[in-house]
Amino acid sequence: MKSLITVLLQFAKDRPTRINMVALLRFLIIIVALITVYSIIFHYIMEYEGRSESWITGVYWTLTVMSTLGFGDITFQSDLGRLFSVIVLVSGVVFLLILLPFTFIEFFYAPWLKAQQIARAPTQLPENTEGHILLTHYDLVTETLIDKLKYYHYPYVLLIPNLTEALRLHDLGYKVMVGDLDDPRTYQRARVDKALFVATTASDQVNANVAFTVREISGSVKMMATANVPASVDLLELAGCSYVIQLAEMMAQALARQVINGSTTAHIIGRFDDLIIADASVRGTSLVNKTLKDSNLRETLGISVLGLWSRGQFQVATPETLIAENSILIMATTENSLLRYNALYHNGQSNRTPVIIIGGGRVGRAVGRELAKRGMDYRIIEKSPDRIRDPQKYVLGDGAELEVLEEAGIRTATAVLITTHDDDMNVYLTIYCRRLRPDAQIISRAGLERNIPTLHRAGADFVMSYASTGATTIINHIGRDHILMIAEGLAIFEIYIPKGLVGKTLAECHIRQKTGCTVVGIHIENTVEIMPDPHDFLKANTRLILIGAPESEEKFLKIYA
Repeated sequence: MKSLITVLLQFAKDRPTRINMVALLRFLIIIVALITVYSIIFHYIMEYEGRSESWITGVYWTLTVMSTLGFGDITFQSDLGRLFSVIVLVSGVVFLLILLPFTFIEFFYAPWLKAQQIARAPTQLPENTEGHILLTHYDLVTETLIDKLKYYHYPYVLLIPNLTEALRLHDLGYKVMVGDLDDPRTYQRARVDKALFVATTASDQVNANVAFTVREISGSVKMMATANVPASVDLLELAGCSYVIQLAEMMAQALARQVINGSTTAHIIGRFDDLIIADASVRGTSLVNKTLKDSNLRETLGISVLGLWSRGQFQVATPETLIAENSILIMATTENSLLRYNALYHNGQSNRTPVIIIGGGRVGRAVGRELAKRGMDYRIIEKSPDRIRDPQKYVLGDGAELEVLEEAGIRTATAVLITTHDDDMNVYLTIYCRRLRPDAQIISRAGLERNIPTLHRAGADFVMSYASTGATTIINHIGRDHILMIAEGLAIFEIYIPKGLVGKTLAECHIRQKTGCTVVGIHIENTVEIMPDPHDFLKANTRLILIGAPESEEKFLKIYA
């Protein structure tokens, strides 16, 4: 009903549509007048032939003849009557079978369809719209971002220049608005001056145009753009962007951070004020085959182990959790405690064999630069000669060929990073490399989230999604500035304590049992309490720090938000 009312309102307020309706009404009046005249003439010709018929019969005969139905139950006997029948028949063909359908489609049906389309993909937002997120391009990053916006109850609008594409996205369940991205009126109609945030993830040229146009309408709205090349960063900032992110560089940092290459050094993932979140491989250390209780990490170093990560599986830490050879410890600690951990468990060396990077695109090259900053050697396998930068660091060939992999050093490499943009190829290469090197660390990039579990099953130790990396960065800048991705499928996030939990203890809330999230800390003003006492009462205006998979976070928000 609401949709019908919207269509009717759009139908009524469109001036060309009102003009068309007047024309259609005039045509219908002509047809009614013609039927009336023919019915009267029918009546008199029947009297001329010596027969008497009712006025209703005259209307009935006129309609059957004009519509060419011609039942034959009423016919004229005289030549005058037959001539009149021919005139009625011909005029009926012209008016009812030709002009009426054309006029109805042109003046009513087509405008009605247009009104329906406009109602589904409007060209402007209601005047009272405010606090919304404007998105100017639909891609994998935007698709993932919209899912996160729904989780956190942020209203959004997706600006689409093409009506057909806008209707397609609307039918997929997205909130869309039609408008040219380089037209200031589009952003006026999108109420950009009342928007909370603008995010544009198109090409650098389109992003610059969007930023410049938005700034013509609003000088205060926060705006973020993606940059594909470093040279575009300054230009986008000059165009008016509040934030500019290079997703390829961020993706590379996330992938390179996961490379162990024989080292057991704990690496910092992120911070919550004084609280440091770090991960560390335990391979070859004295921690292997011990339980967390026996490791005494909390008692001796002040380190709280949040859980163990292994090939896409996160195991929540309990005193009896066994530390395996391939486990990655996810720890909450302080700066001093982390230094003491590294002094005690760092093996003092890393494998000097080159890390293999399959794919020499933007992400692959950026990963190489990140590894070089960490003092690691690498080899990039690239099958396109145009992308070969340094013959000493590149291997020309297809990463799916054994000879190419052997030339790059697959037999001795301890880490392989798969960075192509084709998920099917990444799954194939992951299976292949895992069969060749069962003990090597394999890190892969994913484009679609649905392929992440597949890559883990194929043998990847870590998977990072280009879309999730970008969407998480954007959502953090919008306002949720404490979402920390540890790996694809595992994140730490912070949220104000819901009203329903205030005054209760963690033991009473059963958060882990209900949602799958684990409370790892409580943020009180500028201090963080790590692994809080489950029997302490939760206070208002404080924040919970939780760790869990995306589906666990979504469940927590549905239950408590």
